[in-house]
Amino acid sequence: MLRGIRVQGARQHNLRDIDVEIPHNSLTVVTGLSGSGKSSLAFDTIYAEGQRRYVQTLSPYARQYLAQLERPDVDAIDGLSPALSIEQKSAVRNKRSTVGTVTEVYDYLRVLFSAAGTPYCAQCDIPIQKQTPEQIASRVMQGNAGELVRILAPVVRDRRGAYRKELEGFGKKGFLVARIDGELERLDNYPLMIRLNPKQRHTIEVVVDQVNLRDGVSARITRSVRLAAELANGLVLVLRSDGNEELYSEKLACARCGASVPEFEPRSFSFNSKFGACPRCLGLGEEWDLDLATLVPDPDQPFTKIPWPTNAMVKSQVELLTTAGEAVGIDLSVPWRNLPASVGRWLLHGDSSGLKDVPKALRYMVQGILPVLRAELDRHAGWKIDAVFGRDIRRAPCKQCQGGRLRPESLAVKIAGMSIGELAQMPIEGLRRVVRDLRLDGRKAAAGEGVLAEVRQRVAFLARVGVGYLWLNRASSTLSGGEAQRIRLATQIGTRLRGVLYVLDEPSIGLHARDHRLLLEALAELRDIGNTILVVEHDQGTIEAADFVLDLGPGAGRLGGEIVAQGSPEDIRKAEGTLTADYLSGRKTAVVPASKPPPAKGELVVRGARQHNLKDIDVAFPLGHLCVVTGVSGSGKSTLVNGILYPALVTSLQGSIRVDPGEHASIEGLQRIDKVIRINQAPIGRTPRSNPATYTGVFTPIREFYAKLPESRARGYKPGRFSFNVKAGRCDACEGAGLQRIRMSFLPDVFVRCEACRGKRFNRETLQVRYREHSIADLLATTVEESIALMGRLPYVRRRLQTLLDVGLGYLQLGQPSTTISGGEAQRIKLARELNKRQTGKTVYVLDEPTTGLHFEDVRKLLAVLRKLVDHGNTVIVIEHQLDVIRSADWIVDLGPEGGDDGGWLVCCGTPAQVAATEASHTGRCLREAGLQ
Repeated sequence: MLRGIRVQGARQHNLRDIDVEIPHNSLTVVTGLSGSGKSSLAFDTIYAEGQRRYVQTLSPYARQYLAQLERPDVDAIDGLSPALSIEQKSAVRNKRSTVGTVTEVYDYLRVLFSAAGTPYCAQCDIPIQKQTPEQIASRVMQGNAGELVRILAPVVRDRRGAYRKELEGFGKKGFLVARIDGELERLDNYPLMIRLNPKQRHTIEVVVDQVNLRDGVSARITRSVRLAAELANGLVLVLRSDGNEELYSEKLACARCGASVPEFEPRSFSFNSKFGACPRCLGLGEEWDLDLATLVPDPDQPFTKIPWPTNAMVKSQVELLTTAGEAVGIDLSVPWRNLPASVGRWLLHGDSSGLKDVPKALRYMVQGILPVLRAELDRHAGWKIDAVFGRDIRRAPCKQCQGGRLRPESLAVKIAGMSIGELAQMPIEGLRRVVRDLRLDGRKAAAGEGVLAEVRQRVAFLARVGVGYLWLNRASSTLSGGEAQRIRLATQIGTRLRGVLYVLDEPSIGLHARDHRLLLEALAELRDIGNTILVVEHDQGTIEAADFVLDLGPGAGRLGGEIVAQGSPEDIRKAEGTLTADYLSGRKTAVVPASKPPPAKGELVVRGARQHNLKDIDVAFPLGHLCVVTGVSGSGKSTLVNGILYPALVTSLQGSIRVDPGEHASIEGLQRIDKVIRINQAPIGRTPRSNPATYTGVFTPIREFYAKLPESRARGYKPGRFSFNVKAGRCDACEGAGLQRIRMSFLPDVFVRCEACRGKRFNRETLQVRYREHSIADLLATTVEESIALMGRLPYVRRRLQTLLDVGLGYLQLGQPSTTISGGEAQRIKLARELNKRQTGKTVYVLDEPTTGLHFEDVRKLLAVLRKLVDHGNTVIVIEHQLDVIRSADWIVDLGPEGGDDGGWLVCCGTPAQVAATEASHTGRCLREAGLQ
């Protein structure tokens, strides 16, 4: 019997016919330089083969579509168990997908609230209970022995009318007394002497019985309760001798206002069902923020000068309103704030009721800005709004559900005084404490205790993998790749599967060093219950905690693809000729400190930052420095830098109205900078047609160069001939994509290599033009490093390719589709493009975790590039957890101390040595443990 997964002759991508055996039930880490073949082995070979074998178990109908999937280029893989992949790009880009739905915690909460929740009236905020007459009688009998109680039927509650016939009818039925508007009146007088004002509201409660509480009267009270409920449509009022009143209901209806609620079931708490979704926002929890401050940012401007959205329908309505205003004598040239309120209502809402001398035809013809804008926003819901309307229309919490996503009736159901909406908007760490201490009583315990136990377990798993600062209602589309991956990891732990191969891609991304221990414990638990964990990772702590390590290299691209070391972490540390061993053993370091202290150039200061969880803090960034913003996950780093500082700088320096800064008081020091550039991990393109060559601008001169070759000139080829977006030269079968899409009705769409061009994108005639035996397709298939040698005679191309090499991307292929490029690689491509631009020395660069996917050696190269930007006088602000980057900083801003509600404070700031000396800083403690004193 095999003791592990045995791979023989793996040649996928740049792998060099390698053989390897991965132990079963182990935590195995695959590491090595970026581009050395780690993902090719873990995902494109081992996981892909596991997926292919699973497909073989499907029906013949499904297999006829999937038969075109290519088998990984490997001789044999034995001992392979069912495989699951947990990648960084696994976040669902759907606004209806949330942390709660992805982890299934919210689904369990729906079941819990439908089974054990107590309905409350959404208007009166009093409990609504469905009780049998026997239950009501039992509650009545709980009074003092000998106490006199009256049982009343509230037949009329706060309604207008005389009710003469009704009162006479009750008298004829034998009821002697009724309490009318708080006063007891006799009903046996004939003719009835009671006179009620029909224009006033009245409350009539018929006295059904009065009885002393003693043994043997339970059956009598039950009969009286049943009779009262029949008279009052399920309501029973009990009046005790001390004046206290108790209102009971046989139905789920408010005993005070009479509002009825439906029988609750799990779908009543689903924002993806019409039975539970808020009718205003349809379960999204937010709506277009179309308030006056959004539409009219400067009230001192006249109506015609206000920057209304540039959508054609909105512009047409503005012109129509202007013409109509002139026709009825309304002066729209005055500032907006000086317009009469009635004119403002007409312009915004189309309400002309307060205007004089407005022709009837004009009233029906002219709408306000808001109705037209809402209709257009709904029509363009799936579009990029700022492209359609010329500005960013923000979304704000729904005014009806306040972000809870559900109907008022569903949000009024409570357990321990809390609604499902309140629990879903609570940080997971806080939710964990709430459900841990929650106790259900009586019938509710029997119905909900099992579900509650599952909620406790899953929430605890989420907290353990370091995402305790998130909340269940947070949209999946707002999660980073690392957060999405850790959420899926927690979900898999909760399933308690055994005998599975889990393949993970850098789960430590976005995780502070303080929280690595929690992640490693979660991975160890998944391993200990009988699974094999295969992790592609660069983090030193993860490597040292592994049972088995595979180190690929020795270089990247075609210089990699070999197993340079394997064994325990200690075996790797002692290995020779591997960069991983050099860094693990301390023979090399990735830290790149400043050669001399940066000169003082002033500060950029954020005053009063209070967006999200930030606690009204002031933060200073020294200009001309490498500044690193640190703190545990959820401490407010992204909110400060990406949510406040960057948008404020863009708004101030570029005059943009599309970017809305988060809440803050002011930004000081703007006069000392001339531009701001954010280099994030967003893809460089969203289709396979985008690649490093097109993004960096080198593809155009390369095409022009190929068009000047003798063979091209003889055939009359122009530069467009060598573009895979032009019909003349591209492959007609795949239209230049190199791939063909197979649409699946039951699985995600599948992309397979085009059989006509074998993925080369161009037709046969175009490929016949060669330079140094390389066709245009061959050139696109070469790495950046190889391309420099081939195209060195083109200075423009050489400079840009050299910059890609400098940031550690020499292994990337020029024509590699952008859809296969990781977020960290995309960020470094953008950084390389910025390096090729002219430096002013007054630029602020903003980066968010640029070390994603980087080996220690690549981190060193990246830091050298960032240091070059700083040496030119620029300011670099980096959000980062990687300790080598933090130790290389000129200035550190540490937020925390924890995440979520417990974060948002400025813990400390200063040089790495000053932060390391701060006892209250988690970052400082990690720096001390790394040897910085």
